[in-house]
Amino acid sequence: MKLSDRLFGVVVILGALAYTAGAFQIQASFMSDPVGSKTFPLMLAGVATICGLVFVFRPDDDPAWPGRMTLGNIAIAVLVMVAYAHALKPLGFLMPTAICAAILSFQISPRPLPAAITGLGLSIGLFLIFKYALGLGLQPLPKAWLG
Repeated sequence: MKLSDRLFGVVVILGALAYTAGAFQIQASFMSDPVGSKTFPLMLAGVATICGLVFVFRPDDDPAWPGRMTLGNIAIAVLVMVAYAHALKPLGFLMPTAICAAILSFQISPRPLPAAITGLGLSIGLFLIFKYALGLGLQPLPKAWLG
C-alpha cells in the first residue's frame, strides 16, 4: 500500500503551503539583503514541497510499526521529557536531570541501581561540562536552597 509515506508527504506539503502563506505575510524592511526575510522562508517551503512530493510519488514499503508496549514506552519518555523541561527552572539542573536520566536509563535497561547511578553520573557530568567547559549560566539547585 505504501500509505504511510504518502500520508507523510501530504502532511509535509500542507505544512509547506502553510509556511508559504506565512512567508507572504512578512513585511520586508527598507534594509533588506538579497535573501531577505521573505525569500529565505519561501526557499525553505519550496524544498519542503519537493521533499513531500518525493514521498508521495516514490514511497517506500510500509514499515513494521512498533507494538503497544513500545508506543507506551515512547509516550512515557515524552512525558518525562516534558516534565523535565518544566522542572528545570524551579528545581535547578542537577535534580531534574538526574531523575530524567534515571527514568530513561531504566526504560533502556530495567535495573534500578545502574539506572540511578547513570542518572546521577549524567547529571553531574553534564553540569560540569555545561557550566565550566561551555560557560553556561546554569543553576545547580533550587534558588531557595542557595540562599
